[in-house]
Amino acid sequence: MRRLFFTYLFLLLPVFLIGNLLHAQEEITFEMKLSKDKLGVNERLRVEFIMNKDGDNFNPPNFKGFKVVMGPSQSISSSWVNGKRSFSKSYGYILTPTATGNFEIGQATIEIDGKTFKTVPKKIQITAAVANPNAPKTANDIADENLHLVAEVSKTSPYLNEAVTVVYKLYISPSVSVTNFRPIDSPKYNNFWSQDIPVKRYDTQNATYDGKPFRSVILKRVVLYPQKAGKLTIEPLALEIYVDVPTNRRDFFGGKIFKQAKKTVSAGRRTLNVKNLPEAGKPEGFGGAVGDFDFSVTTSKSSLNASESLQARVEVTGKGNLKLFQLPKPELPSALEVYEPEFDESVRTTTTGMEGKVANNYTVVPSYRGKYPIPSISFSYFNPKTGKYNTLNSDEITINVMEGPEDANAGIAANSSNKKLIVPTGKQFHFIKVNPNLSTIRANYFLGSNTFYLLLFGPLLLIPLVILLYRKRKEKEQDVVGNKVKKANRLARKYLSTAKKELGNEANFYIALEKALHNYLKAKLKIETSEFSKEKITSLLTSKKVDLDTTNNFIDLLKNCELARYSPFTNVQMQQDYDRASEVISQMDKQL
Repeated sequence: MRRLFFTYLFLLLPVFLIGNLLHAQEEITFEMKLSKDKLGVNERLRVEFIMNKDGDNFNPPNFKGFKVVMGPSQSISSSWVNGKRSFSKSYGYILTPTATGNFEIGQATIEIDGKTFKTVPKKIQITAAVANPNAPKTANDIADENLHLVAEVSKTSPYLNEAVTVVYKLYISPSVSVTNFRPIDSPKYNNFWSQDIPVKRYDTQNATYDGKPFRSVILKRVVLYPQKAGKLTIEPLALEIYVDVPTNRRDFFGGKIFKQAKKTVSAGRRTLNVKNLPEAGKPEGFGGAVGDFDFSVTTSKSSLNASESLQARVEVTGKGNLKLFQLPKPELPSALEVYEPEFDESVRTTTTGMEGKVANNYTVVPSYRGKYPIPSISFSYFNPKTGKYNTLNSDEITINVMEGPEDANAGIAANSSNKKLIVPTGKQFHFIKVNPNLSTIRANYFLGSNTFYLLLFGPLLLIPLVILLYRKRKEKEQDVVGNKVKKANRLARKYLSTAKKELGNEANFYIALEKALHNYLKAKLKIETSEFSKEKITSLLTSKKVDLDTTNNFIDLLKNCELARYSPFTNVQMQQDYDRASEVISQMDKQL
């Protein structure tokens, strides 16, 4: 038996030694915890000083402004879990305030392993007496104290058309947990151009709120470009949040029992003081660009023949309101035929604003040979970082048309923009031909010719074609549904073209755009105009297997048409809505 005892002792001794070694290496903590940091003068406050290793010579603070009604009471707990020891010791006090105001509970000290440890002082706010001081807090009261929704704005005094980022953060106390949430009131961002930045994952981070430890999570991010100077208000974001709140009860295994509460939190209104762009130093022809940009004008060719084509590209790159200004137009000689430009855009929106490039591609076709200069053009923008205007000038480009006809009407062409002379190359004088090279015509030219036989037998060949066309026409007349669809399609194209003509005239543009969208739906979904509602449109498009993004874009266009009756829209926003309508109709055509 003695031999067996020493064998067990030899086996268990390393376990105890390792456990004590791990406990010795564990970081020592000594902290103060309060039952609440705001209470009425007739309420009680519980203060605990907790350490994870036993110590000596504990000295409490003097509790100035409070009366000690109970304490100190000691509590010690020790346990072993998976071979690891856990130890906790606390000194507790019950205090009552002696007056209203702001007080501070000072430092407590204790000696552990020969070292002195101190707690961090904490502030307490004492208010007037409460109606029922002994009533326990409800789950909603605890949720109110432990949830805060904040709208963090990157700039409070931006310039007109300068990017402002709004980040909506939810601060959550470690004592509660959020199980779900849903937005109940989303801001409209009137007088702003807005772009949402999707939040792909809700990652929590440790943070502080009002000097207390919290966890924070980003719920929504949006980039705003103010379109109006003065004081602009950002409407609040409101959320309905479901929270698990701990109670004083415990289950059979000793775990805390939680109670769910439903709370509505709001980020509150934020006001921006938007500054107008300065008039001093504003360049002539300034188009409203705000940011930091580069500017260039390039051509795909510098030498070509007449009737061949080249591409002239006017491009702006950088960071700023890339979608909210017009690109400058090049001034080309009249001998160069220029077509309407194709707009090219590669812009992405980040938390600092838009960045990328926008460009207009012009197709240019020369008619005559010669040398034609494309004069330098300027692009101006306002840089909010420096508070100054900058003007960039493109390089002058010369187009050399090597082969082709000569311009007989102008031996010397003058470019009105830069007053430079263009002298066509080659011969400038032509002689009239004196030899007409005429030939005689036969007397019986018509009889027996191809035209004669075509006119003779052509009507006989047209008889089957006329019969076929007649039958097709009858079938179309009997197809009532098909005729309605075609008519609605024609009306949609008609009103979309009318909307394009009304660009710049806000009221007429959005009326025509709304009619085009309605008639398109009438054609595709076979519903009458009186049956229109956004909910029905959404359900019908979903049943037709139209993807969610296309459906949401279509509904957003209808909302913009309604919103245009009450709030102003810029020319840039109208152009964006027109392009968006064309894209949405094209996508729906592919899916329906």
